[in-house]
Amino acid sequence: MASSGLFQTLVDRIHQDPFNLAATAIFTMAIAHTFLTPKIRHWAHVVEDRHRADSGARKLTFSDDDGNEVPEVSIGGQILHFLSEVEAVFGIWAVILALTITAFRDWHTAADYIGRKVNFTEPMFVMVIMALASTRPMMRFAERGLFLVASVGGATVSAWWLAILIIGPLFGSFITEPGAMTISAILLARQFYHYKPSPRLSYATIGLLFVNVSVGGTLTHFAAPPMVMAAGPWHWDMLYMLTNFGWKAFVGIVCATLIYYVAFRREFEQMNEAYLKMGRSVTQGGGAYIPNWIIAVHVGFLVYTVCVAHYPALFIGGFLFYMAFAQATAHYQRKLDLRPPLLVGFFLAGLVVHGGLQSWWLEPVLKSLGRVSLFVWATILTGFNDNAAITYLATLVPGFTEPFKYAVVAGAVTGGGLTVIANAPNPAGQAILQRFFPDGVSPAKLLVAALIPTLVLAAAFMLL
Repeated sequence: MASSGLFQTLVDRIHQDPFNLAATAIFTMAIAHTFLTPKIRHWAHVVEDRHRADSGARKLTFSDDDGNEVPEVSIGGQILHFLSEVEAVFGIWAVILALTITAFRDWHTAADYIGRKVNFTEPMFVMVIMALASTRPMMRFAERGLFLVASVGGATVSAWWLAILIIGPLFGSFITEPGAMTISAILLARQFYHYKPSPRLSYATIGLLFVNVSVGGTLTHFAAPPMVMAAGPWHWDMLYMLTNFGWKAFVGIVCATLIYYVAFRREFEQMNEAYLKMGRSVTQGGGAYIPNWIIAVHVGFLVYTVCVAHYPALFIGGFLFYMAFAQATAHYQRKLDLRPPLLVGFFLAGLVVHGGLQSWWLEPVLKSLGRVSLFVWATILTGFNDNAAITYLATLVPGFTEPFKYAVVAGAVTGGGLTVIANAPNPAGQAILQRFFPDGVSPAKLLVAALIPTLVLAAAFMLL
């Protein structure tokens, strides 16, 4: 009866405004597009191989203004490469959405929605925090801390893997989840993926990373976007977070990580043996010397950015000051690569453009569910819409009791590792680690890899 009432509510809303269905259909096609990106990338390689063969036969040469030879580019292949970039998908479909709004309403409505009604603070914040967290001094600081944990196990490949995947995600409760994701992913690339794990272990690791980071931000109420969205309206403080979410998340992270460690223990043993045969020395950060005061200033910039996370003018201004500092201390820095942060920011900007038009069905769905079913559906829906959006929409539902509030937030963070769009920092992790996946990160394989840790965290939140 309740389900029929929900269905009728959705049908009525579609009749009242057919654009609701159009917006969700476009969003659904964008999600389907993310699952097709590996296939599109394969087509891009085929087109480029064919183009190279044809251009070689034609023996055409091109040169720039300085006379340097420039290889002929396959325009079709480059277009397909762009379409195969997961970070570009929602931006591409946002263009289609804007045209659809124009067709249903007018151009002024489309421009007003995207230009004024959509809040792009989170994409901008993630972009800045990702750039700051990936700097050489910040990586040295994080690596020193995790080295202390990894050295207990001899700083082997498996010891680093355990330290990064258990301790790293907890950074999300203090330096934000995007910062924790960036640091953990870069360290995994250096201390784990560098040793060429099998495809199964590679996917198990990235799936576990996404799940652990999603729940690792629940120790506090001020760092993780899903917590920030709910903590303010529902008056949750740090003590509430620690006693209701934090300790359960920690237990779940440890259990899920150990389950995968035991499952792949033989491969870890082989990787540890290879590590020792290579004669690689146990280092604490490694690389050239960086003064502690340089590291302290970087930590200060990161803390400042977290403190002003809701004010774009302040954290972007702070980032400009950081760039000046980085230029003045360039001999202790590495070249700032803004491409990954910009792509991730573009991804999230496209996601919030689409997500802002999905409340017509999300809100009645959440209101119609019981406590357990609410947890389950919040977990599932998070896979198709950023978990911060789920918790934000939940705060708009009147009459939620405390158990229902807990269920929807716990479900939202539990499902944050199922897909790349389920949690805002996931695109950052994928952008850093995708070079270790020859055909790109498959959304289907990522989903399978994240299922077991998701179930473990679900048990931790609902049974403990």
